[in-house]
Amino acid sequence: MAAFSAAMTKTVSASASAEMIKILVKARMDAGVTQVQLAKMLNKPQPWVSQVENNVRRIDVIEFYAVAVAIGADPEKLIGDVVKRIKKLVKV
Repeated sequence: MAAFSAAMTKTVSASASAEMIKILVKARMDAGVTQVQLAKMLNKPQPWVSQVENNVRRIDVIEFYAVAVAIGADPEKLIGDVVKRIKKLVKV
């Protein structure tokens, strides 16, 4: 685990996370879903969605999946888009 920790700096992690969030926000907007609507679908308060979208709060893979499904997006396609976008940012 030490090798992973050394290779994965906070800056890289933050950049990769920001790219993931850009993809989720675009997908939400393309679906015509507001933050309020998404929050209701997920049974979360609207500030939770705002914090995620402003990269203040991180989400795990389960939450990523739930957001994708809630907005009617294909979670596998979205995670594929994330992987393509962060390949150059995350070096291990």
